[in-house]
Order: sequence, then structure tokens, then C-alpha cells
Amino acid sequence: MSGERAAGGESSGDDPIGGEWPLLRLLTEVIGSGPKTADDMSYDQAREGFARVLAGDPDPETLGAFLLANRWKESAPEELAGFVDAMRELSVEPAAPDADPVDCGGNYDGKRKTAVLGVASGLVAAAAGTPVVAHSGPALPAKYGTTYGDVLAELGVPTDLAPAESAAMVDEVGFGYYAQSRFNPLVDERRPARESVGVRTSINTVETLANPADASVHFGSFYHLSYAERIAGTVRESRELPFERVVMAQGIEGYDDVRPGTTRVAEWTADSGTEGGEITDDTVETEALGVAFEREDLRVDDLPADSARVTEEVLSGEREGPVADAVALNAGFRIYAGGDAESVGEGVERARDALADGSAADRLDALRAFEP
Repeated sequence: MSGERAAGGESSGDDPIGGEWPLLRLLTEVIGSGPKTADDMSYDQAREGFARVLAGDPDPETLGAFLLANRWKESAPEELAGFVDAMRELSVEPAAPDADPVDCGGNYDGKRKTAVLGVASGLVAAAAGTPVVAHSGPALPAKYGTTYGDVLAELGVPTDLAPAESAAMVDEVGFGYYAQSRFNPLVDERRPARESVGVRTSINTVETLANPADASVHFGSFYHLSYAERIAGTVRESRELPFERVVMAQGIEGYDDVRPGTTRVAEWTADSGTEGGEITDDTVETEALGVAFEREDLRVDDLPADSARVTEEVLSGEREGPVADAVALNAGFRIYAGGDAESVGEGVERARDALADGSAADRLDALRAFEP
């Protein structure tokens, strides 16, 4: 008999966590009464609850109800911090490179309509002197789209790497990839349950913050500003994450490929002079940066193959115009996030230089030549 079933009214001594808050109790006493009347969990309750999720303790029905209840009421930053810290403590095996890269954990459910630009822009940023880390796993609900790992596989780059091998890739290439199954195995094992639920849950949020390289900067994306504020608040409330800065921009398809036009940007810095760090937001006009592309310019048919082809053509200089502009913009954001440019515009200029002088193409060659 599991500890979770025991919490439903029977006595059992085999609770693998040994805390006071089995998921069934959290559901019935805290979060399960609906989006308007549910309470938020405390940090400690959330940390214990997610530890139970990772331990595989709850039965499938209770786990599904717990995940959906959190989705309906929207998790607060303190709750997400508890989830993240349980994940970092129990599942994540970080491997820090000598470099301090920008962490990019694009949503693990991927993209379905437009090219994934993160590999190309990460390599351009690396060529400009800003190391970048990407992490993902096989596609998940709700989109089951194309992710970083899919594009790298199409490029012939090894992706099934131990964390230490991923760290070596960062130091050798300037761009590195961490596979969820290798650095975050307990979350990876929850895939069947997440597929049975079929919609995004809090796990989709916290896995993007796993930070396998122990980076000090996270770059991500949002649709509504409230989500960016929630992510920054989660980092601020976390007791385990080493992030000192978060930069987020409005992305395409919920991914960390920045959208064109008027784009909102949110930032959080731990040492901003205010208690806990201040979360600020601003707007960037991409055309003012000399970047001219539309979302339709990025539409492709075979996402993994076409995203890999875009990466090759832009970095080699064979493809200019709107798609190259989109890559330069996204590289510029990474350069800015990493602190190697005073503004996104300066970052874009540095990205253009790396494309023009061939150093970005050299980074792609180095990535393909990497041997674990």
C-alpha cells in the first residue's frame, strides 16, 4: 500500500517522504476546491508535494488531480519555487562548465509551425563571446512540437550526453546541450503521467528552470507579462537556484524565439538594490534594431529538418534577409542577457559581426566535430 493511499484514511508506515502533506491531503485541504476558492500552498507544502510527485508515490488518479488543480488555480511563485527546489534536490544532476553560460530552457513541448532558431542563435552568440546552454527532451503535451534536441539530431550532433559531457561541449564549442533524461531523470520518468493528463501543467514550467549548467543567467519567453513576473518571482523565492539574472521576451509559439514587432521584455536582477530584486519590464521595437522579419517568414513544413537547414544556411552566409535577421535578433538577446552588451541593439550588432566574419559558421563546425 502506498503512502498516498494511506493518506486517504488508512494507516501505513511506508511513506517514502515522511512528511505531513501527502498529495491527497493537499488536494482536499488546500488546492482542490476550484480556481476561485483554492488556497496557495506554502513553500514547504509545495516542496514536499513535488518531492512526492518525483518519488512516484501517488497513484495515477491522485497525481493527475494534483497537476490539474495546480493548473486551474495557477501556481504562485512560492509554490513553483518549492517545486523547483524539490526537483533540484532530488532529480537534477548539474554539471557546471568552466564558462558561465546563458541558460535557455525553451518550453519542452516545442514548436509546430515556425522554425526553431535557438541552435542557430546560440551558436552566433557563442561566436560573439557569450556561451549558451540549451536543454530539452522528447516533445511533450500539449503541442508535441520540435525542440532543441530534435534540431541538433538533424544536424548530426550527439544529444544523449551525460551532464559532464554536456559541460565539456559548452567549454569546447561555446554552446552546449543537456538532455533531460540524463540530467533530470525523475522528471523525465513522469512523462507517461503527463501524457495521460494531456495539457500543460506546473511541470512544464519548472523543468525550464532546471538549470543543468548552474548558470547565473536565464533567458526565456512569455506570452503574457504575468507569466514572466511569475518566473522571475519563482527564481527570487527559490533557495536552490543560482540564477542572479532573468531576462524574458515575448516569444513565438511560447518558445524562446523572440517575436518581431513591438516586443515586451521583462528582467529581474538579484542585486538591483531592492529587497529580493526588482522585476522590471520594457518594450523593444525590433524594426528599430534594423531587424525586418515577420512570423510568416519563419513558417516551415518539416520542422526538425527545415530548422536544421535554416541553421546551416544562415550561419554559412548562404541565406540572408528576414530569417537571418531573426537569428541575429535572437542571438542579440542572448548576448544582452549574458551581460556582454549594454542593450539588445548592441547585441544584435555583435551577432551580425559574428555572422559576417565566419566565426558563427566555425562554431557550427566545432559543434558537429564534438566527440563526447
